[in-house]
Amino acid sequence: MGDSIPGFEAFDQLATMVAIVSPEGLCLLANSALENGVGVSRRALQRGSVLDWLVDPAPLREALGMVSRNEVASGRFDAQMKRPPALGVNHSDWPVHVIVSQMDRVDRVLVEMIEIEQQTRLDREERAHGLAQANKELVRNLAHEIKNPLGGIRGAAQLLEMEVNSRELTEYTQVIIHEADRLQALVDRLLAPHRKPYVVGDVNIHEVCERVRSLIMAEYPRGLAVERDYDTSIPEFRGDREQLIQAVLNIVHNATQSLAGVGAEGDSRFSGRIARGDAQIVLRTRVARQATFAKQRFRLALELHIQDNGPGVPESIQDRIFHPLVSGRDGGSGLGLTLAQTFVQQHHGTIECDSVPGRTIFKLLIPLP
Repeated sequence: MGDSIPGFEAFDQLATMVAIVSPEGLCLLANSALENGVGVSRRALQRGSVLDWLVDPAPLREALGMVSRNEVASGRFDAQMKRPPALGVNHSDWPVHVIVSQMDRVDRVLVEMIEIEQQTRLDREERAHGLAQANKELVRNLAHEIKNPLGGIRGAAQLLEMEVNSRELTEYTQVIIHEADRLQALVDRLLAPHRKPYVVGDVNIHEVCERVRSLIMAEYPRGLAVERDYDTSIPEFRGDREQLIQAVLNIVHNATQSLAGVGAEGDSRFSGRIARGDAQIVLRTRVARQATFAKQRFRLALELHIQDNGPGVPESIQDRIFHPLVSGRDGGSGLGLTLAQTFVQQHHGTIECDSVPGRTIFKLLIPLP
């Protein structure tokens, strides 16, 4: 906990943002959730004033004065909290509910800030997690049901091909065999996460990112910049390196395809950005403290942000982009993000997406030891 006030280490275990301040608003102590939420180090927070964190500091200034003068025991109000533009966030403030409370000393005031959207996000994440599990079972069962008769269809077509003498009929049997093989390849992709064993080892997320970066740069040697923004202090964790490479590669590959094609709704601003030479993907790693996701709370978690400056995910499919066979482009299989989500969930993590035209961010969250 902070150096100013010993004995408040338990505040670091809270998921809500908490600070102990002077009646004038000087920050004496900040917990991990506040440090992580604001995106500023604890030492920097404790050198400043809480009044600087809000877009309109007047309600907080008034509440601090009333509580410190013992006019009220506590005060509550909604406010807009500032957040420095970091981690690719597309807005500089977000709504919070502020609670100002008395403490056992008149020169200390407790300020608690609860993100209003936090509960909504957790509810949405829980629904998405349940739906992903249901989709996984559905896909696996459907794939098995398709696979069983598929071999019979292909075998029958091969036998029929040996019996017919007409070239035209042979072409028809070839069509059947070709389409059966295409369906077989699709089924194999659907079943891939359930077939391949989970190989556990020490994983360095930056080795994963560099592997993906080298593959993408080999495919697009010109017109695409893949920038790195790494926190090299992130520790290794236990996981399946190949699965994580595949998960990140699927997301980055989707981004490159959107950067290479025509933007959403024919927006010419984003047409062929790789061809124009201004396409950019950013791989960014950070550590999140006291993070809550996948129905659990973790002391430390890895945040991997994959950001691109493409046309964005079409609004019509943003709430179901991780569903099987849902794709935002013609000819897409709609399996890349589904498989990425499956692989990340096998690491007890989750994937979030924030997309507007000109900026799309996929955020992977994975627990750290």
